Amino acid sequence: MAASGPGVVLADRSAAPARGPDPAKPPPSRPAPDLGWMGSVRVNQPAVLRRAGQVQARRTVKQEWQAAWLLKAVTLMDLTTLSGDDTAASVRRLCYKAKYPIRQDLLSALDMHDKGVSVAAVCVYPARVCDAVEALKAAGCGVPVASVATGFPAGQTPLRTRVEEVRLAVEDGATEVDVVINRTLVLEGRWEALYKEIRAFREACGEKVHLKTILATGELGSLTNVYKASMVAMTAGSDFIKTSTGKETVNATFPVAIVMLRAIRDFFWRTGRKVGFKPAGGIRSARDALAWLSLVKEELGDAWLQPGLLRIGASGLLLDIERQIYHHVTGRYAAYHDLPMS
Repeated sequence: MAASGPGVVLADRSAAPARGPDPAKPPPSRPAPDLGWMGSVRVNQPAVLRRAGQVQARRTVKQEWQAAWLLKAVTLMDLTTLSGDDTAASVRRLCYKAKYPIRQDLLSALDMHDKGVSVAAVCVYPARVCDAVEALKAAGCGVPVASVATGFPAGQTPLRTRVEEVRLAVEDGATEVDVVINRTLVLEGRWEALYKEIRAFREACGEKVHLKTILATGELGSLTNVYKASMVAMTAGSDFIKTSTGKETVNATFPVAIVMLRAIRDFFWRTGRKVGFKPAGGIRSARDALAWLSLVKEELGDAWLQPGLLRIGASGLLLDIERQIYHHVTGRYAAYHDLPMS
């Protein structure tokens, strides 16, 4: 068995498919690959938990280093609103915050006012994609619009309906689509069906739209299933794999992230293709953001610390980051009215 880190056994590489062409651009008629090797995958859960404990116990950076890392986190953020009471007005406000995530006087104090600090994307429901596209265009902002789709968050609607939802989001102007898988396929070990489902989403997106596949890891039953689902999603052409919808009881956790990151590393070693990672759900504090950046840096390296390969899905996180930047600049914490709402 091959280890993917100290004490962490993830897969028998001798049974895995050989390195081949980029799986992001196969012809639509391409049959599902042989996934029989998935039966040999095992995750050493105690070792994963020990590694997660190390991440949680680590002391965070301070002062100007903290400010720099927090600004980095802002540029990797998918600023998100996924509420039942979303309106065109609330989406416009979110898009303004996407363009100006940190108060300009605070950025000036850090000599970052002319560096184009903005979030990586705005993420909304399909019905709000047009509102977001129009608002960002009116603001002269090039921030991409991401849409959730495929029966978010449960993924239990018919496949034909979910594929059509992806197409409609793309037609309305979304350049990134966050799809959610049908967790039943994972729990029943139907890996070929899962592959075909994600391939259908990939084809509905087309070549130019980024596909982010949400695994909803809190509902997959085991870390071994998380690894298997990650590998299938990447093989099917996902540009990113994402931990959670943010609507599950358990969302982004460090043990799950370690397994997903090492699946990404294994996939890169096998195919030469870099796939992005997006933790989402429950990431609310600046300290949380620093821990996630540190974990990705250690597991995958600096190459993944850029918006093309790392996103943080968040709604309330930006406010706490801005509060920490405010404290770094002024020496005091902001009152509620000092910072604009996101």
